[in-house]
Amino acid sequence: MLVAAVKSPRFGLVLGEATNVVQKDAEFDVTYNDTVTSENQTIYAFNHTVSRNKTEGVRVTVDVLLNASESPILFVVRQKQAVLSFQVPLILRGLYQRKYPYNHIGRTLCQPPTVVASETQYFYVDVSTLSSLGTHYQLRVSRVESFTLQTNKKFSFTASPSQPQYFKYVFPEGEDTVIVKVTSDMNFPCSVMSIQDIQCPVYDLDNNVAFIGMYQTITKKGAITVQRKDFPLNSFYVVVVVKTEDEACGGPLRYYPLRPDELIDAGNRTKILDVIVSPAIKTEVYVMGMLFCLGIFLSFYVLTLMVACVHNKRVLKLLLYPVALISFDLIFQPGKTPASPYEYGSFGKNLCHFSFHSFIPIFSLAGRSRQESLSSVEEDDYDTLDDIDSDKNIVRTKKYLCVSDLARKDKRILSKKYQIYFWNIATIAVFYALPVIQLVITYQTVVNVTGNQDICYYNFLCAHPLGALSSFNNILSNVGYVMLGLLFLLIVLKRDITHNRALVRNDINALECGIPKHFGLFYAMGTALMMEGLLSACYHVCPNYTNFQFDTSFMYMIAGLCMLKLYQKRHPDINASAYTAYACLAGVIFFSVLGVVFGKGNMVFWIVFSVIHILATLLLSTQLYYMGRWRLDSGVLRRVVYIVYTDSIRQCSGPMYIDRMVLLVLGNIVNWSLAAYGLIKRPNDFASYLLAIAICNLLLYFAFYIIMKLRSGERIKYLALVIILFTAVVWGFALYFFFQGLSTWQKTPAESRDHNRDCILLSFFDDHDIWHFLSSIAMFGSFLVLLTMDDDLDTVQRDKIYVF
Repeated sequence: MLVAAVKSPRFGLVLGEATNVVQKDAEFDVTYNDTVTSENQTIYAFNHTVSRNKTEGVRVTVDVLLNASESPILFVVRQKQAVLSFQVPLILRGLYQRKYPYNHIGRTLCQPPTVVASETQYFYVDVSTLSSLGTHYQLRVSRVESFTLQTNKKFSFTASPSQPQYFKYVFPEGEDTVIVKVTSDMNFPCSVMSIQDIQCPVYDLDNNVAFIGMYQTITKKGAITVQRKDFPLNSFYVVVVVKTEDEACGGPLRYYPLRPDELIDAGNRTKILDVIVSPAIKTEVYVMGMLFCLGIFLSFYVLTLMVACVHNKRVLKLLLYPVALISFDLIFQPGKTPASPYEYGSFGKNLCHFSFHSFIPIFSLAGRSRQESLSSVEEDDYDTLDDIDSDKNIVRTKKYLCVSDLARKDKRILSKKYQIYFWNIATIAVFYALPVIQLVITYQTVVNVTGNQDICYYNFLCAHPLGALSSFNNILSNVGYVMLGLLFLLIVLKRDITHNRALVRNDINALECGIPKHFGLFYAMGTALMMEGLLSACYHVCPNYTNFQFDTSFMYMIAGLCMLKLYQKRHPDINASAYTAYACLAGVIFFSVLGVVFGKGNMVFWIVFSVIHILATLLLSTQLYYMGRWRLDSGVLRRVVYIVYTDSIRQCSGPMYIDRMVLLVLGNIVNWSLAAYGLIKRPNDFASYLLAIAICNLLLYFAFYIIMKLRSGERIKYLALVIILFTAVVWGFALYFFFQGLSTWQKTPAESRDHNRDCILLSFFDDHDIWHFLSSIAMFGSFLVLLTMDDDLDTVQRDKIYVF
């Protein structure tokens, strides 16, 4: 060992009193115990062989045996292309300027690539201090075993805030994308995983690990997908840093220091972790996933076409049978005329029939066309006289109502009224979707530029990137909403055209039988389903707490439109206008935003919301019970007291409309219970809570409608029954996958990653993707149920169809 003593005024400028510099030739895996003062400086000289085809990690470990916080020791490691310096004790800062000293330091030296096949490189460790008192330290330099990670081979290591670890990974031939997974059996201490390029310096401390590359906080589980195109040298560093505090991972926050300069003992923050690098999926899997996704939903188009062909064939037979009889009589019995227009093809007592006049268009006799344009008819042109208003009071307050009582307005007026639903939601969709798309593109750009993987709550174990998108599979799986929404619009359009043709030829079934056909709400529902797919895809570009409303806004729309459609079926004249309905839905979305921003743990907000929820339930119940024949004015309380006194106290009479009362009582029980739950529990996910309220009310009304339909002696056709059963089964499976909870923004990003799971379908789709598939099919089926559930009434006169 060579020892050189040097006196130099140059070092004196740096070290003040120091004039002695001692350089020692040092060796690997040897512990050096020394003392340093302001009067001497020690330089340890190391050399090692560096190969172009093999990278060895070198680690410097330092222990200071005495507390030297006032005059720390400075260690400087000088390499050929890099310089690393740190002081001991190492002071790391936490929140609110907390200071944590560490006397045991371990750092891995950066190893820049060499251009020659093999060379000997030297590096020096300089030890110095400004303390006049001698400070004892231990220095050890060693080689890192398994510094280069191997594909599909797990490697275990320990790390702490003052002893970070990083390893090198080189892309093997044929692999363009890999997934780096870091796991631990310990929730805390909180740690950070970072992917950095092969360059010096390596940022491996809590206070600088976010400066470069991709990074994410982890507790038990973390994963980052890495693509070769992002690293020109076809290799990268996997850096693991343990944080000084656990607050970023949802852990407890330490006490606030009484004095600003007080040093806090961090305790034992050593964490055992495992790292493994696995190949990601190939291009073929992407193609297979896209074909699978498109194939599933295109099959519904094929199935719909087949059902339509079978249905048209049956209808054609029904139409041709009476025509054949008429033709037979005309040819072989020319002197005979039908005794009545209903002689042929009677379909039973109290039913509308296929009349002789219904087939006149078949013999090329033109039917009466509607001369008046929809645009020339206004709803205000009717029901303006006082006697008509009085007549409405008489009709709508009858004990037993039929559809004919609530289908008295001109069909052209109502058709125009309900078409506004479609045009309004189309306008809303455009104005809502454009800024949403712009915002999520900005989110994705921020993630890509900053490398901060904590911004978005992906399922990182099954997040397949494509281009600039981080999780393409979660976006692709939403295509079902768009495709099935479009298919539903086509089905509704076909029915609309068929119905209009029946009206043109004065078909008595279309004019006087069945539930009045108004398709505006159906068009709005199909558009809402397509928009749900688009906005859900936008949400999954970067799912997080602030943009969850993108995923739920049109869910509120769908739930509201379905309830309106159910009510419209038997109350076509008194259903809410599009302006009123969308204004109410806008209020719901407004409260959703307020809940996201202010609702978390805010008791005042929950009290206000619960009061509004209960009052809205009571007002809507009154509106539904009295069919709109009541007034909300200053005398409403006096009238309520009077009715309660006369009907309940003096006469002890029950409610006039028993069925309606049962529904409204159940609805109030459900809504009051939900309001009480929200007030007591105050759930963090207010948007989902609000959606649960809408879905519960929709399911309650739908169940009531089905029960009352069967109770009234009506039946459900075979096709509608099959769709109901199929939809119920699909909803069951869909909800199972929904509640798997692969991520949750109600927790910190690190805690959310503990819920991440591997792909389960084609190595491309996860549980939430399957939820997208099944829920889109279930929503489509639910819409078909609403469209077909009253097909059995198409030949029943409207004065025989009860209102409930």
